[in-house]
Amino acid sequence: MPRSVNNVASRARRKKILKQTRGNFGDRKNVYTVAKNTLEKGLQYAYRDRKNKKRSFRALWIQRINAGVRAYGMTYSQFMGELAKNNVVINRKVLADLAMNNADAFEAIVKVVKK
Repeated sequence: MPRSVNNVASRARRKKILKQTRGNFGDRKNVYTVAKNTLEKGLQYAYRDRKNKKRSFRALWIQRINAGVRAYGMTYSQFMGELAKNNVVINRKVLADLAMNNADAFEAIVKVVKK
């Protein structure tokens, strides 16, 4: 009896990988072995950078809050400490947005904290 290799499944597996590497340059999009390596490395970068994205945004929010509170004679560290002391529960993302786009609301929060 002849050997069965299930070409349908093998081809589908290869097509799946080649489809995911669409848009790459040269052999990276149409040579299976190269495409597979490219895809694996790309997925590693994606996993790593999902974590780095969170880190980067938190740093950005802190910089924006710091710039906002400096106008009122405080530092970021002092401001966050006073927020905690006064039981004001508001996250850095929202604080940074207020500091950038809604100066009046941010000023109100700073005044509550400064009392």
